[in-house]
Amino acid sequence: MLGIKKKTEIKRLLIMRFSAMGDVAMTVPVIYALASQHPSLRITVLTRTKLAPLFSWLPANVQVKGIDFDENDGIIGLTKLYNSLRDSNFDAVADIHDVLRTKYLRTCFLMNGTRVVSIDKGREEKKELIGCGQTHKPLKPMMQRYADVFRALGFELDLSKKVSPDLRSEDFKPVYAVSGRKQIGDVWVGVAPFAAHPQKVYPTDKMQKVVEALAAKGFKVFLFGSGQNEVDEMRKWTSENVICTFDKLGGLYNEMLLMSKLDIMISMDSANMHIASIFGTPVLSIWGATHPKAGFSGFGQKEESEMQLDLPCRPCSIYGNKPCQYGDLRCMDMAPEDVVKRLLSLIGK
Repeated sequence: MLGIKKKTEIKRLLIMRFSAMGDVAMTVPVIYALASQHPSLRITVLTRTKLAPLFSWLPANVQVKGIDFDENDGIIGLTKLYNSLRDSNFDAVADIHDVLRTKYLRTCFLMNGTRVVSIDKGREEKKELIGCGQTHKPLKPMMQRYADVFRALGFELDLSKKVSPDLRSEDFKPVYAVSGRKQIGDVWVGVAPFAAHPQKVYPTDKMQKVVEALAAKGFKVFLFGSGQNEVDEMRKWTSENVICTFDKLGGLYNEMLLMSKLDIMISMDSANMHIASIFGTPVLSIWGATHPKAGFSGFGQKEESEMQLDLPCRPCSIYGNKPCQYGDLRCMDMAPEDVVKRLLSLIGK
């Protein structure tokens, strides 16, 4: 962790995290804790414009500055961005991304005398985990790594409380227009069957059987995904009790509202796992090429909600972006009935 000491009270803090969606979603409970436990602190979150809705639930002392790298990239674009940020007179900068763009920006702040602290991602530890998931000890969770940055700036932080936004019934009107109102005894299950890399995706033919089995039990199933191929596949699964939410909720904000109402979500190691976790929604996460021991589990999720096979090759990569060395994704060889059984046990059915 990099930082310089400057004896001034921190009243204005800039936090930088640009991508990916799942990693940004993991920052939300941490920044929520920081903002709610330090209400006099003025926080600005610098992130991609399309990810700004993730922070809609934060207290009033948090503002989000969305950026588009089509306009703010390269040395010229980043310098222009820094100049616009410099006028805000931040007392400190928290770099919780640690990539080339944030390194350039934090260096500019550092040269201007602003206190800077950056995240230790544990890159070497993660390399040692590859192929050793059965025997390696769990690594520090990423949310704890984010929290460590703020603690290094002198802020005490308690991560035990879930995000509790002040929402009214009318806020859910767009959601109810798609889902209907939940009645006593209804069981709502979200299913997010895709991920950024195919090595993290439970086979779609098996997931379809899971969805059909849940619908046959009378559960209402909501499918989450984007991209034409994903949507085309999910629409094949729709029925009276199975709703494909794509293009029906009006964007990420309302998708999050629906996730907050679910009894449980089935997700891969993907952004949807982290988004549902923000509100304390239980998630049955299915792990293939990646491994929970790398520190990317959903906020507040329990070990028994992580479904995986203990194979000596796992994880074959930290982010799931490398092809299976055997070519058969044997790490995803889980029977649909076992997935359904695990889900029922998690919700007490």
